[in-house]
Amino acid sequence: MKGLVIRSTGSWYEVLDENKHVWQCRLKGKFKIQGLKTSNPIAVGDRVAFEIEDEKENMATIFKIEARENYIIRKSVHKTAQGHILAANLDQAVLIVTLNYPRTSLGFIDRFLVSAESFRIPTTIVFNKIDLLSDEEKDYLADLAAMYEEIGYPCVFTSAVGKIGIESFRSILKDKISLVSGHSGVGKSTLVNQIAPELDLKTTEISSFANKGVHTTTFATMFELEENTFIIDTPGIKELGLIDISKQELSHFFPEMRAMLGECKYHNCKHINEPKCAVLEAVAEGDIAESRYNSYLSMMDDDDNRR
Repeated sequence: MKGLVIRSTGSWYEVLDENKHVWQCRLKGKFKIQGLKTSNPIAVGDRVAFEIEDEKENMATIFKIEARENYIIRKSVHKTAQGHILAANLDQAVLIVTLNYPRTSLGFIDRFLVSAESFRIPTTIVFNKIDLLSDEEKDYLADLAAMYEEIGYPCVFTSAVGKIGIESFRSILKDKISLVSGHSGVGKSTLVNQIAPELDLKTTEISSFANKGVHTTTFATMFELEENTFIIDTPGIKELGLIDISKQELSHFFPEMRAMLGECKYHNCKHINEPKCAVLEAVAEGDIAESRYNSYLSMMDDDDNRR
């Protein structure tokens, strides 16, 4: 039988078959996929083949994983030499961010976008909790969103409490398999509950300590909102370490830098201090946002896999 992994606990997997029946599955033996070192051999969104062990108890064994179209991966929190796949076979990623309560750094946003770009996964940025922003913060948000939209990332503005932008949020998910991600506390679950109250996803208040979110989702889970519309809700991500992206190719995953391929004096330019570098000139002239370039330098500097 064939099915879709809709939930992963790390040792057991819930698999939805073609008749919309859910099976509790375990892995048969050890899996090594495409030579990829990962802490989770199977991810939510994977398409698998399985054989029934106990029909009465809904128990089955996964014996094959279909080739993945794409996936979003980050450096494993526990095993730094390995990656952890957040989700596989996506139509798009939807990154929920907040300027405050809690604050999402631009560096985190850019790391997520690079991870998605590395597999050509389209990403929409949803700025949530806009009802909490001052007029000055709203002006900053408008400039920020304009910058991201100019380089190809659509932006949506929402407030679950104020019921702002809910229909826009619903429309970007329609007829797609979407990874919904972001820091803990940015309001992922509250937003989803607005468009699919029957899911009743657990939500929590922001911790008063350091204005940070408290984890509510424990495992990645796929939900069907309506026919052909699925979301994958992930645990809140505190950090996003990149993996398997070399220094030489990192700039390829910044669309505004990718557009300048071949314009630098040196074909192997890393856009740091080389003479006649088109990227450096674009930053100086304001054609590439300074915040994006700073994110690029940060990724070049502090990831062990940059080489």
